[in-house]
Amino acid sequence: MGGVIQVQASVLERMRAEAARNAKEECCGLLGGRVGAITDIFPARNILASATAYEISPEELFAIFRAMRNAQLQHLGIYHSHVASDNVPSPLDIAQAYYPEIAYFIISPRENASKPIRAFSIRKGIAKDLAIALFP
Repeated sequence: MGGVIQVQASVLERMRAEAARNAKEECCGLLGGRVGAITDIFPARNILASATAYEISPEELFAIFRAMRNAQLQHLGIYHSHVASDNVPSPLDIAQAYYPEIAYFIISPRENASKPIRAFSIRKGIAKDLAIALFP
């Protein structure tokens, strides 16, 4: 993955819209694409309905993975929002980073956020910033 993740601009806009839709709960979902470029977003329901944590039900997670496979997409990212804190990985985010090869996106729905969407590589308990390269 290196230090850069390629993302279609419309996917970033959808992530922002998902975070803004209910600014009292963390939003969440998966991201798919091909050849390392994220082109598709799969919003999911946060079954915790929490402002400080998120979880996708196993049934919905499997359905999203099936949809990705049927569309011949690779799982390239996970996104969620932080409504109550800065959009950097929390200790829980780091502990639950089960896919070391993907990018983890954290959205801040706050209007004054300096970086409303940030991406990270999380491997072996270490989170590193990723640059987001947009494409049309």
